Amino acid sequence: MTATTFPMSIRIDAGAREKLKQIAARQKRTAHALATEAINNLIEQEEKKHAWNQSCVDALHHYDETGLHATHVEVMTWMDSLGTEKELPTPTCHR
Repeated sequence: MTATTFPMSIRIDAGAREKLKQIAARQKRTAHALATEAINNLIEQEEKKHAWNQSCVDALHHYDETGLHATHVEVMTWMDSLGTEKELPTPTCHR
């Protein structure tokens, strides 16, 4: 099943338009297909950034409510052990 699509007009400068046409020719694709892919990639990137930022806000709220945390030294010690024969368990949160 294909998604419903809607036309959209964008304005780009002449230099960008020419470069887009050249890239499209090299890849044997249409400029439209490249622009659509670029827009979809931007949307995905921005959604991931928003989700990451929201997870940071949520973590801060959790810390504010509980006081649970792991120190920098605890986390770095654990990370330094990763991939070694003596991997440490994930640090536990504490107050």
